[in-house]
Amino acid sequence: MESLVTPDLSRAFKNKRVLITGHTGFKGSWLAAWLKILGADVTGISLAPTTTPNHWSLLNLDIQHHIADILDAQKMNTLIKNAAPDIVFHLAAQSLVRRSYKSPVDTWATNVMGTAHVLEACRATPSIRAIVAITTDKCYENIETNRGYREDDRLGGHDPYSASKAAMEILCASYRKSFLQDNSAPLLATARAGNVIGGGDWAEDRLIPDLVRALAAKKPLVIRSPQSTRPWQHVLEPLVGYMMLGARLLAGEKNFATPFNFGPDSSGNQTVETVLNILKAYWTGFDWVLDAAPQPHEAKLLHLDSTKAHQELHWHPVWNLQKTLQATAEWYQACDQGRIITTTQINDYMRDRAARLAAA
Repeated sequence: MESLVTPDLSRAFKNKRVLITGHTGFKGSWLAAWLKILGADVTGISLAPTTTPNHWSLLNLDIQHHIADILDAQKMNTLIKNAAPDIVFHLAAQSLVRRSYKSPVDTWATNVMGTAHVLEACRATPSIRAIVAITTDKCYENIETNRGYREDDRLGGHDPYSASKAAMEILCASYRKSFLQDNSAPLLATARAGNVIGGGDWAEDRLIPDLVRALAAKKPLVIRSPQSTRPWQHVLEPLVGYMMLGARLLAGEKNFATPFNFGPDSSGNQTVETVLNILKAYWTGFDWVLDAAPQPHEAKLLHLDSTKAHQELHWHPVWNLQKTLQATAEWYQACDQGRIITTTQINDYMRDRAARLAAA
């Protein structure tokens, strides 16, 4: 199938040298696939995939691929300088809330000091014009309000993952103010996305991967908090936002070197139970039971306000929750049949995005 791209992203990334940290992860592998479609020269730096199967290995992408730990400052400096990218998307992280309770020091080290190592290497690499550092919607001090959090709300975090991502935001702001003010310095923005779902995720303690494993084992899905509300969105939604943001930084637009939220519209803010009930229309044969064991603290209510991205970047969600869940189910069902439809779904999304833009 011919790849479908919009002119703005195609112009921004065609023949550009793009480096992704964390390219073997769920979001990173989708981003690498999309940038290849856009004609970018992609380099990835990441730990080896932690699950079998995993999306990265199934894609078999032809990119410069390096297995390395962002905690290795010397290695980061060497790899990033040798890659000489135009732009860096920093996604490498310890990204799981429950794992952060088990490994708090590793979580803090990776998410804070690892990011510092990446930024140090970036500011020592003259070719780099833009950096987009990915944090999370959980970087806000969550008081469980019905109002969506805005970029200027207080940062914080109960669990080590959330708190370390808030600290990563502070670190990036410090680097921006202390080291990246010269005209020759790269522009640095941070991006905060909601709960992303889609095909190719097999991480532990996430709703959709847990469902995939339950179906494979022919067992009920065990869920912890059926009434917890999250801002659910397909993985392609924040990724297009990251690229739109990166394109503005590549163009030298300094006013975009700030934090941005990328979350769904209000219809995407749903409980775990609602998501599962909708998903049954596209993925039959599963049921769920409640895990009665005591659980570590996780937020019950979390919303994002993405007005800034709407108004300044002209970024808007394209797929509603029903379409998101349908696409997710279809990806895993195709995978069970030996077909990887990542490129097809990127093309479908781009077609729908183009239609939305034309109708606006």
